[in-house]
Amino acid sequence: MLAKRSILARLLAVALAGCVLMAPTGPSVAKATTDPQPYVKYYVVVAQYQGQSESLTAIARRFLGSGERSAEIYHLNTGRVQPDGSRLTDPGVLKAGWQLVLPWDAAGEGVKYGQLPTGKRPTPSVRPTGANSPGPVAGSPSPSRTSASPRPGGTGPKCTATTGSSSRSDWAQLRMAADSAWTLTRGNGVKVAVVDTGVDATVQQLSGRVAVGADVTVGNGRGDTDCLGSGTAMAGIIAGDSSVDGSPVGIAPDATILPVRVVRGSGAARAADAANAIEVAVSAGASVVAVGSHVDLGDPAVASSVATALDHDVLLVAGAPTKALTPPSPAGRSGGGALLFTGGVGAGDQLAEQYVEGGVEVVAPGIDVASLGVGGGRAVSNTGTEFAVAFVAGQAALIRAAQPDLTAAQVKDRIRSTADAIGATVSDTKYGSGMINPAASVSVSVDDRNQVSSQQQSSTGAALAVILGIALLCGAGVVFGLRLRRRRFGG
Repeated sequence: MLAKRSILARLLAVALAGCVLMAPTGPSVAKATTDPQPYVKYYVVVAQYQGQSESLTAIARRFLGSGERSAEIYHLNTGRVQPDGSRLTDPGVLKAGWQLVLPWDAAGEGVKYGQLPTGKRPTPSVRPTGANSPGPVAGSPSPSRTSASPRPGGTGPKCTATTGSSSRSDWAQLRMAADSAWTLTRGNGVKVAVVDTGVDATVQQLSGRVAVGADVTVGNGRGDTDCLGSGTAMAGIIAGDSSVDGSPVGIAPDATILPVRVVRGSGAARAADAANAIEVAVSAGASVVAVGSHVDLGDPAVASSVATALDHDVLLVAGAPTKALTPPSPAGRSGGGALLFTGGVGAGDQLAEQYVEGGVEVVAPGIDVASLGVGGGRAVSNTGTEFAVAFVAGQAALIRAAQPDLTAAQVKDRIRSTADAIGATVSDTKYGSGMINPAASVSVSVDDRNQVSSQQQSSTGAALAVILGIALLCGAGVVFGLRLRRRRFGG
């Protein structure tokens, strides 16, 4: 919509400028003018404020009275070239000298009003983080390891837990802005299965949100313990609740997590276990299934289980393929279920992995994503497609709670139709339908959105007609003026 408005504005400006420049003015020559920069409220970032590093949350709290409004500052400035040539892509990383545009009601010492000072332009040696930036490089250091004990009463042995980096950034949660949907739904009553490493139910932020689940690797174990950490991180993204330590909140904090452990202590998953895990998740009543990266959908046994699951009203969210894959189809004729392939991206829209071209249907945060760690629940930073899967699964829980009459296929359509396009087209080969938008998916009727789109197209056509009319009138005026000059000067 913004792109269309921009195009219309440019066309109208060209047409009006044509009237000025083409009109006969005698010997004098019309001078082209440029519009001055708009007046805005802005703040120049300093190295430290009262001994603390600057952050969008602190700035929002200082000038807007609420740290939650940091998302507004982020959206006003993301993508803008700063004086040093870099761009804001991570809300937790600010540099001294950056100029942050602020909302209109910002007030306080340090808030300036006027035109942004002219800064340096980026040099060729500076490459802003963006869609063409490289993703993680193979062979990078492995995540740190901390010891963790199983849930009291559980059957799993004491094990070594793998977590992400202790440094964290909340860019993913800020960009998702899921709290905008919580006045309508928080995912209450929806069961989301996490098919991965299990989930540590002792984590405070997941208290009361994790079912016993199952451990298919041993046949009769429970899934509410986690030795490796990725399942717990996924669960935190989906349904983690707020806490005093400022841990990130999940997309659907009132949803219930059904953990199904498919990964053995070695970190590997057998195809037979993965196939069994999907069937267990469906039979246990999960209406949304988040499939972790340890599950290979290309394996015949797993594909067969997915096909069976698609015969039920279940939405399976899985990582976009990194190699050629034939998507499983419903085993029966009734269908009703849906499979949604998700890609992970970073704050600058760089892809988490090299996905098969055209294999991504939507994208969600998957690089440097903050979530919960095992053995205490401290927030950690994680990277991987499975975390993007978790964001989409949380969004699906919101939709299923708000619109329980929708089928899984309709939920998938809603997720795709309300996504924010990233590429050049509505359906891009790299990003699919674009970045998911949880709030829009529950607050905007898809039919209404399509109607708005049609109205915008109609408005576009009408505006183009007006612009062409102005251009024709300008042309006629020029011809008429030239004829008058010829008659006056005997030309």
